[in-house]
This record gives sequence, C-alpha cells and structure tokens, in this order.
Amino acid sequence: MRRSAPPGSFGSLRRFPPVNAPLSPTGTDLGAGTDLGDPAFWRLPRARRLAAFARLRALDTPVRFGPEPGFWALVRHADVQEASRDPRHFASAPGVTVPEPAAWAKAVFGDSMVNLDGAEHTSLRRIVSRAFTPRLLAATGENIRAVADRIVADAVRERPADFVASVASRMPFEVICDLMGVPERCRAPIAHRIDGASEHVGVARRRLRVPGRGLAALGGLQWLMARLARERRRRPTGDLISALVCADIDGQRLSSRQLGAFFSLLLVAGVETTRNALAHGLVLLTDHPGQRALLAEDFDRYADGAVEEIVRHSTPIIQFRRTVTAERALGGRVFRPGEKVVLLYASANRDERVFDQPDAFDITRAPNPHLGYGGGGPHHCLGAHLARQEMRALFSALLSRAPRVRATGAPRLVDSSFDNRVAALPFSLGSGSVPGSG
Repeated sequence: MRRSAPPGSFGSLRRFPPVNAPLSPTGTDLGAGTDLGDPAFWRLPRARRLAAFARLRALDTPVRFGPEPGFWALVRHADVQEASRDPRHFASAPGVTVPEPAAWAKAVFGDSMVNLDGAEHTSLRRIVSRAFTPRLLAATGENIRAVADRIVADAVRERPADFVASVASRMPFEVICDLMGVPERCRAPIAHRIDGASEHVGVARRRLRVPGRGLAALGGLQWLMARLARERRRRPTGDLISALVCADIDGQRLSSRQLGAFFSLLLVAGVETTRNALAHGLVLLTDHPGQRALLAEDFDRYADGAVEEIVRHSTPIIQFRRTVTAERALGGRVFRPGEKVVLLYASANRDERVFDQPDAFDITRAPNPHLGYGGGGPHHCLGAHLARQEMRALFSALLSRAPRVRATGAPRLVDSSFDNRVAALPFSLGSGSVPGSG
C-alpha cells in the first residue's frame, strides 16, 4: 500500500493536478524538463537541471512555476544577491522552503532564526553571532585540525568503504559538538536525529520513506537541545551552549525554546552542508587530477581557493524562498505583496555574466564571488568561516596522510530541491597511506 507524503514535504505536491510546462514572459514554451515546480524536475540528472537553469538565465525576466500560489524563480547572480540584501521587500517569514510548510510545522519551527526578519532576527543574531566571530573561531583551529587528523587516522586504520559515513559526516559533527559542549551521552541520539531532520524539506523521492520522519526527527532534536540548554542554565560549563544560555543583550536572554531551535539549526545546517561539500569536493578532486595535483603540490597556496571553488561548484544549498512584503521591481518585473520568490543559488553560481567558464572546476578562480553561503544581507551563513576551516583541515589531513585518496564510484545522491545531498560515496585511501597516531 502506497503511503502519502506528510504535509509540508515535496511529495505533498502530488496532490495537485498536473501543471502545463511553464511559459516564459514572451509566451515561449520552455519545454519539458524545465518545470521547477514539478517534483520530477528534481529527479533529473544534475547536468540537465543545470542546463535548465542556463535556459532560464537567458530570459529577460523571471518565470513563475508550480501550482497555486506558485513561486517566481530568481536565477541570475545579481538578482539573487539583490533580493538577499533587501529583507524589507523579500522576507524570510513565514518560511524559507518550498512548498509552503503545514500550519502545525510553522507553529513548531517558525521561531527558528532562519525564518525571522527585522528586529526579532537582528536581536537573536546579535546574541548568537558572539560565538562565531573569526577571532573566536580561530581559537578553535587547533581542535579542528586535531579532529581532522583523528578522523583520517581512523579511516587509514579501518579502511571503510563509504566516505560520507566514515569521514564527511564525522568532521562537522564532531567539531560542532566539541564547540557547543555536547556531552558524549547525547551525541549518538543527536546524530540520528540530524540524519532524519533534513528530510522534511525538498525531498522529491526517498525509498522506504516514513511519512513525517523528518519533522519528527527535527522536533526531537529541538527538544533534546532545549533540555541541554536548561541544564547549562543551571550549571554553566564554559562552552558555546553555556555562553549563549547566559548571553544578555539589553536585558534580553534567549528562551530554552529559542535556544533549542537555534542549536538544532546549527547542527542540521552545519553538519549537512559541510558534509555534502566535503563529499562533492572529493569527487571533484578525483575527476580533475590536474587541479588535485596543483592543490597537493602547494596546499597552503591553493587551499582557500579550492574550498571556495568546491562550494561554488557543488552549491550545497540549492535554494531558499522569500515572501514579497511590498511592491518591488527586480530582474525585469514588478513583484507584488504576498508573492513567493525562490533564490536559486545553484543557478547563480553558474551565471555566465559573473563566472568565466562557470561549469569548469578551477581552484585558481579569482575573484570567486559565489553565493554558496547565501547572497549577503542579514541571513548570510553564520557558520561560513567555521565551514571553511573544517574543509581546509580535512583535505589537508587527507592529502598528507592518504595522498592517493579518491572516489571509486559515483556518489549516491538524494533527489532534493533544497540541497545537493550526498547519501553515500564509495572511496579508497589508496596505497602509501600514513597511519598516524589519531
């Protein structure tokens, strides 16, 4: 018996009648395989989706997709960046995912920082950003390198088959848990919930999917993190959780619920995005031996460029949604209040107007103004600097201890409109690996 998808999932789009292929503003049929509102589009090979984005970028104005209320797709770098930096007209509230979350999901998760705007968002971000300044994160660099060395040493010793499970997932998870001060007893249940939490947005197909699993996992994660916040409020220990629990700005402190929502966002977003970037990065370095050789030859010189190019090329987060709050002209059309707009970072990062040979993987690309961490503005990724440190540390450890490391097959991807998620990636450390001490 076929199970129905939960409200708020991409699968719930199937309850709408089929829609015709979208039309460009001039009435030109964009053809099959270009309907971003159809779940089938997100099951196409990535190359075909990127080709569809290129066709959309060639048009004079944005295109509307999907059943009512539908959404307008911003596909050009300049448009995505401009909308990102104008929260007064393009709001994150009431939610940033497509399709519209169910009412009960908004009630549970609506106070997550990613869904807030204006003074409420500014106040919350002022508190949490204290823990994410480059100066403070620089102090964690030694631990980040130690985590990377330990993970690679374990892989060299154990010779696992899946890069995602044994390396890419562990790196951001262990770093963030150490930074936050998550006790060992809580890490296994948190990891389990993270694995299921992102399923509630954007998934076009998942075998043996359990309806509501993703939302239940995220709810459980928020509850667990709120409980940890209450514990640290009673007994601070000097870690990130304690610092944010005790943070006071203008007499305001975060509630346990707000802290639970933020820490859940930090865990899911930080682990998922960096994990996927690391996995895509290994594939890219395997498929482009010249670029890999350049990086290995002078890692310190090219590492930063390699990290930025991996993020641009893979674009871990495909899109976020905004809601128009006041009339605004952008990209050749006037948007009206209440309309939905999708910021397609995956398209913006391949914009021919900004990037020379955008489909090429080039670790020497400069400048590289990609939107892999967002388009700027108040919702620019808070953990971008941390993610860069993690990626640099892990690839440094891999290339020094396992210089012949490579992907040995195609990544197993999750069909999603939200992120470029890698479920598994076969790999080999090759011969000549250095065990190390871990």
